Amino acid sequence: MPLWLTRSDVEKLLDMPAAIEAVAEAYRLIYQGKAELPVRANIPVAPHDGSLMSMPAYLGGDMDALGAKLISFYGTNPTRRGLPAIQGNVVLFDGRNGALLALMDAGYLTAMRTGASGGVAARVLARNDARTLTIFGSGVQAPYQVEAALCERTIERVFVVSRTPANAEALAVKLTEQFGVLAQSTVDVRMAVEAADILVTATSAHEPLFDSRLLSPGVHISGIGSHLPYASEVDAGTVRRAKVVVDQMSACLAEAGDLIRPIEDGLYDASQIHAEIGAIIAGDRPGRESDDEITLFKSVGLAAQDVAVARAVYSNAVERGAGTELDG
Repeated sequence: MPLWLTRSDVEKLLDMPAAIEAVAEAYRLIYQGKAELPVRANIPVAPHDGSLMSMPAYLGGDMDALGAKLISFYGTNPTRRGLPAIQGNVVLFDGRNGALLALMDAGYLTAMRTGASGGVAARVLARNDARTLTIFGSGVQAPYQVEAALCERTIERVFVVSRTPANAEALAVKLTEQFGVLAQSTVDVRMAVEAADILVTATSAHEPLFDSRLLSPGVHISGIGSHLPYASEVDAGTVRRAKVVVDQMSACLAEAGDLIRPIEDGLYDASQIHAEIGAIIAGDRPGRESDDEITLFKSVGLAAQDVAVARAVYSNAVERGAGTELDG
């Protein structure tokens, strides 16, 4: 019988180390051509000011996972209907025969898989002695990025930079309480960037958040916020100074303004991108090669991450007897 897994179920069945391993395997399979990732479909629901996005994927190899994340966006829901603007589920099938395995809430899963992408990047691109993390953004994704970095490096200090200082302060308190790390909010962008061993951008900014000249040698940057062709969280100077690694080449060249804008301005060429992160995980390309080089991981988010993590959640659910069986 297929399973229904609520958000509460998913939270109990998924931890960050497991999410990181699942996402790393997804990246490897993508690079090795063992995954199918159709272009996401966005269906407008004009009469109700809404839309439905479908993000399907198949992952081969030992994972053999097939599924899709379905996300609805109704921007006026909070004010007109008392409902969340974004709602979604992941549908997971058996890759061998197409049978439905599970339907699960996508909220926590999406947050964890996005955080995990930063963890995978830190694993292969951050210095081993990284101790200070700076994060731009104080939204939902921020604590997951910090948690993932903590899984891969011994982070001792976190600086939080946000356009809303009160939110930055609240996040710093939360990080200290939740992870026991020394976290503090700051409006001093120069200090926060210069101090960073790992720098994460997790915002909806359309323009660069800092000047590339502030970056210290050896810093690793994970750009996971912007995913629109006209939006960028880092400037062209950062892209030119860094060893650039992407989650998927075609996706980033279509959606990542951080790369598209410098390319269109003639300041950078796509051939200069070092590798897909899956190539590093597979051992076909080097990750960090010196303590002084600056690295940049750009991710736009891929359905394969959702399906890989959903497969891990489902396996745990079966092992623990969790979830609710669906008839029929």
